[in-house]
This record gives sequence, C-alpha cells and structure tokens, in this order.
Amino acid sequence: MESLIFDVDGTLWDAVALVAEGWNDGLQSMGFAPHCTEQSIRPLFGKTMTEIAQVVVPGVPQEQAMEVMDRCMDGEMARLRRDPCHIFYPGAKETLTELHKTHRLFIVSNCQQGYIELLMEKGGLGGLISDFDCFGNTGLPKGQTLRLLCERCNVRDAVYVGDTQGDMEASEQAGLPFVWAAYGFGKPAHWDKRIDHFTDLLRL
Repeated sequence: MESLIFDVDGTLWDAVALVAEGWNDGLQSMGFAPHCTEQSIRPLFGKTMTEIAQVVVPGVPQEQAMEVMDRCMDGEMARLRRDPCHIFYPGAKETLTELHKTHRLFIVSNCQQGYIELLMEKGGLGGLISDFDCFGNTGLPKGQTLRLLCERCNVRDAVYVGDTQGDMEASEQAGLPFVWAAYGFGKPAHWDKRIDHFTDLLRL
C-alpha cells in the first residue's frame, strides 16, 4: 500500500466537546436555544452539513437552516482556535511521523473549509500530509471527494481509515479498502482491517 487517507473526527482526534460548545454559541447568536451536547451531536459526525442542519434545527427551511449551521461552524472554529486542542488520539502524531517515512498521507472529511487546516496547525502535521479535501471545498459526498483527491494526486494504492458507517460506504464508493478505527464514533457493517488504537497502523 502506497498511501493512507484519513478521516478526521473519531479517527485523528475527538473534538466533540469543543464542537458542541461552538454550535451552542452559534445557535444562541441566531436566537435559538443552545441544546447541543456531546451525546446528542456525536452521531452526527461524518455527515454532511446539510444532513446535520436537518437535525440541529429541525423544521426550519433549508436556506435558514444552512445560515444557522454556518454560524455554528463559525462558533466551532472559534472554540477550536482558542483551545490548545489536546484532543488527538494517543500516539497520532508519532504514528503519522513514522508512516510518513514510507507512505503518502492524505485527509478527506465531510467538514467545512478551514477545519482540516486548523487540525494540522494544532497537531503540527503540516509537513506530514501530502494533500487534503473536504465537503466544504467540493460540496460532494465523501466517496466522490475521495475519488477527486485520488485522481488529483495520482493515488493508485491506498486505504481509507475512518470510524463510521458513512466512512465505510465512502470507501466502497471510491473503490478503496476500509480500515475501521474501532476506538472512534461508530460501528460500520463491515471493514477490511480493524485498529483498536491509532498506533496499530504501524503493525498493519
């Protein structure tokens, strides 16, 4: 295998607590009651912003719901920028540093623009990641975003490392083997390889 492509939330770090706080900031700024908790939003990670908006502000017209989610994303990014973000899974940077010696490393997520850049800044990962893409850039489902990145970077032999059913389905759509991060947020129907700790990647 020449390359590894990583999901973000539930795979590289766990930002749920900070994100919940940021979304509540956004909701309040738009006149909605703050109701997001770690437990309520954890199942939403990995979904697109459009899908998340339907859950966070149900019954609100789509255009307004997306305005609310934009404000929630602003709140989320503000919280993450202010926080030291000691939320990476144990051994993540050390493992990526070792893998970088022999593999190209990429990130693909359903997140908004700027989120992956912030993660790389907080983790000091800039020199380790060859390229990345996200829903905020492409507006496409994750499987299509994965295919775009693979085409752009001439990725021929890779796996996708993620933690949810959506990640598994995106891997299938992109024609990539799926490595399930079992320590993350979800339990997919099936997987090609399983890791119980991020450092397990060094043994695969």
